[in-house]
Amino acid sequence: MEFNITQGQVGTRPPVVKPDPKVLEYLGEEGMRKLISDHYDLLKESNIRGLFPPSEEGFALAKKHSADFFIQICGGHPYFNENRGKPMMAGRHAPFAITQEARRVWLESYIMILKPLDMPEDLKKSFWNYLDIFSIWMMNTTSES
Repeated sequence: MEFNITQGQVGTRPPVVKPDPKVLEYLGEEGMRKLISDHYDLLKESNIRGLFPPSEEGFALAKKHSADFFIQICGGHPYFNENRGKPMMAGRHAPFAITQEARRVWLESYIMILKPLDMPEDLKKSFWNYLDIFSIWMMNTTSES
């Protein structure tokens, strides 16, 4: 499967389609949490590591929040809403400088996790398509400063 990154502009909100709930059915909650954890472990070593909490506790909590979000967005239990309130992810990410480059690194890290993942291609595509467009919503600056 091709993992194409859609060109996006800061401040745009293209229509996004939630991943097929079968993604979560296939992975299960623990599988989804592992996917997110593996992704974060790559990000921790990337040039955007400064966007994430520096402490082990904070980083582990960020992984949990992200996994809760993706479980919920894939039709699972609303852990995120229960623990954090409505997602409003663009607002939650506003304090961080998320550039096109940061988005690219975030997505390329997901590609490294998704490519070898033992999951049907149609489910990978559904999850990828969500990540690709959702990530455009998170960009909030055109510069690193």
